Amino acid sequence: MSTLAPTSPSARAGQAGPRSGARLAGLVFHSPWLSRGLYTAVGLAVLLAFWWLGGYLLAADPATAPFAGFAPGPTFAALWDLVWSASLYEAIWASFYRLGLGLLWAAAIGVPLGVAVGYFRTLREITHVPFQFLRMISPLSWMPIAVLVFATWNQAIVFLIAVAAVWPITFSTAHGVQRIDPLWLKVARNMGAEHLQMLRRIILPAIAQDIFSGIRMAVGVAWIVLVPAEFLGVTSGLGYAINDARDTLSYATLSAIVVVIGTMGFLLDGLCLLLIRRFSWRHEA
Repeated sequence: MSTLAPTSPSARAGQAGPRSGARLAGLVFHSPWLSRGLYTAVGLAVLLAFWWLGGYLLAADPATAPFAGFAPGPTFAALWDLVWSASLYEAIWASFYRLGLGLLWAAAIGVPLGVAVGYFRTLREITHVPFQFLRMISPLSWMPIAVLVFATWNQAIVFLIAVAAVWPITFSTAHGVQRIDPLWLKVARNMGAEHLQMLRRIILPAIAQDIFSGIRMAVGVAWIVLVPAEFLGVTSGLGYAINDARDTLSYATLSAIVVVIGTMGFLLDGLCLLLIRRFSWRHEA
């Protein structure tokens, strides 16, 4: 005859512990949001660990000890002071103004050009080699010409951003036009659609995702070009703030501005990703 052994509260707690842990692990790894948050936290922790190690090595060596301000502790202390300073927001606004204006010019040129290149095969063949040649020239190589041609430093920086951003938008738009099903265009022609109607009703809605994908790539390139471009004669912007911090040997402030630049770039990329999902008619799994 079998007997049921009495179970003490501690034994029940010991059995419930692993079950609760397993349920929690299952909840984390089966929830996309929780698992993504966990992976993000692990990635950031690894990044901070490497950063802290770099700062420790700088502080430990007498030859590099003056650069210990690059370590996480001094950087976040300087960042806290910057957050409460109006100068940070003025610098962000100046950089965003130049970036926005440059991207606007790039989109105004790149989208129509991309539609034409994607739609007309002859034009695509004619422009292939010249565009590939121009695309491979570093945008900063145009800096001396921009300084000579434009009357102000601001205009020169906007030009450099536009030159950097126009190619991703152009090629992504052209690729989107080439991917349009020819049957859509044939049906539209048979129904009497004119060129402008086909552009508004078929081509632009079909390539909206590709346009925003190109703008997303352009934002990344333009953001990289913006900071060294603002080393030019301007007295505002995040690039100027970095240059100024370097000249005054404020390494913690310099490092804090780098964190701000990375954060702003990350947020801009996230905004572009939201626009791509909003205007995408292809819902990928």
